[in-house]
Amino acid sequence: MTETHEARIARLGIQIPAAPALRAAKIQMARKLGNVLYVSGQLPTIGSELSFVGRVGENLDLNQAKQAAYRSGLNVLAQARAALPGGLDDVISVVNLRGFVACAAHFTQIAEVVNGASELMVEVFGEAGAHTRSALGVTNMPHGVVVEIEAMFEVR
Repeated sequence: MTETHEARIARLGIQIPAAPALRAAKIQMARKLGNVLYVSGQLPTIGSELSFVGRVGENLDLNQAKQAAYRSGLNVLAQARAALPGGLDDVISVVNLRGFVACAAHFTQIAEVVNGASELMVEVFGEAGAHTRSALGVTNMPHGVVVEIEAMFEVR
């Protein structure tokens, strides 16, 4: 029998937090349309606390920004888990990630930062975690955080 996503997460010891509460306008944190689940951009929060505030290439380094992308990815998974009746076992595949990275003008390793979230998806879902992706460098992010990650999943 094939290992479920939730069993794999437990075996790997990955700690997915509770889904972060809505911080802004009247938006949905996740929305399912047919067999696609869209997850709104997630910040690198730990509980209700913002973490990784700043810009990579100024006051944060590549490793810290990659950790922020991983943390944002965990929050994406938390929102998906909360939105699906069968939790992450309802995910068929990760379709797309979009990563936004606040960075200094000279910083060009934006894709390497977003790898923090991409690698998490492959770790959690195996081959089904391979996805298309955009990685964009920006000057400012909500609440001054360094990374925001949004996602699209194929679901049951």
